[in-house]
Amino acid sequence: MTRPDKPPAYKMQVTAFASLFDRSTRVSARYLQVYFHYGSRLAMTGSNQFDHLKTFGQNALAGAAALAIGVTLLAGSVAEAADKIRWKVPNAFPSHLPALGENAQIVADLLKDVSGGAIQFKIFEPGNLVPALELTDAVQNGSIEAGYTWMGYDAGKIPSSPLFAARPFGMEPWEYTAWWYNGGGEELANEIYGSRNVVPLLCGINGPETAGWFRKQIESMEDLKGLKIRFAGLGGQVMQKAGASVTLLPGSEIFQALEKGAIDATEFSMPAVDEQLGFYKVAKFNYFPGWHQTYTAFHLIVNKETWDGLEDQTRAMFKSACTATTLLSLSRGESIQGPVIRGFQDQGVQPETVPVEMLKALKSLTDEVMNEQAEADADFKRVYESQKEFTKSYGTWKSLAYLPRDFDSEQ
Repeated sequence: MTRPDKPPAYKMQVTAFASLFDRSTRVSARYLQVYFHYGSRLAMTGSNQFDHLKTFGQNALAGAAALAIGVTLLAGSVAEAADKIRWKVPNAFPSHLPALGENAQIVADLLKDVSGGAIQFKIFEPGNLVPALELTDAVQNGSIEAGYTWMGYDAGKIPSSPLFAARPFGMEPWEYTAWWYNGGGEELANEIYGSRNVVPLLCGINGPETAGWFRKQIESMEDLKGLKIRFAGLGGQVMQKAGASVTLLPGSEIFQALEKGAIDATEFSMPAVDEQLGFYKVAKFNYFPGWHQTYTAFHLIVNKETWDGLEDQTRAMFKSACTATTLLSLSRGESIQGPVIRGFQDQGVQPETVPVEMLKALKSLTDEVMNEQAEADADFKRVYESQKEFTKSYGTWKSLAYLPRDFDSEQ
């Protein structure tokens, strides 16, 4: 049920209290500076100016304290005004995986804190409540209110979904967030998923993945023919065009398949995540760059009927918490990869580079896949055209503003 908006007077009170609290704290802080700077000198001289200064300070601090109490009471009423939420939220990724599986708990903790405990999630590990690859279906039909996922898993039913999740030879992470927030990406996702009773909130993003873990060296496109590999999204379609035998497995099942020889190679995530899953124990050739997923975006997906029934204030808390989690996940992911890659050397793993000629061939196959998908699905075409248009515009800035990546070769 949709609840009525708060009356204008309520919103004015919030704004007024916030403004007064800000001013009072600034005045009080300034008083303390004056008091400690001059007070001791005036007290030592016995000047009656010290008494005036002390009286002013007492009044100022008393006023600030009163305002602080008022704002605290107001904050309590705001928390009470928020929806009381107790949701079971399945996670598509094991929660111990850094900058990936841990994101769901981060957003849950943020929402609990900002709502004063009114909003609480119980996060479930993959498969414990809903199969990891079926979260969107469960959210759509109302079996669960929300889930944390990678929307590329929906490609079989929503062909445009991988573009919101990861794209071969695509945008860089901050370029994707610019497109999502300011280039029409969020609106397109809401339109496409909204028609399926789902609201997607961008709630995490990572940098490039590795190009994969292989049992043997890969030196040419010929080496991909007949290769049994776990690969997701549009990159998987490119690998199929290259002649590989592609399968899609959730992260929790990959190591066992690799260890038993059901697959010869796999891609999944960044080195710090792949390390946790133990791929280096079986496959010793780890390739870069991650051409197939230059960004990897994650979303908190919410049942649309449930979302529409929430207070405006509650929805704002969700959006704020997810925006914060997006920045935190990117920062976390970027900060931890270097030491992990260096540590692989002790395990007999060396980082390998995909030959340039192979990258060119993979890019050519990628263009074929993208054009085929655009011809087959109108939504895919709209999203793809939007991304290309934004990338072209952004490229003007990107090509001029940033140092070449090989500028300082000593780094």
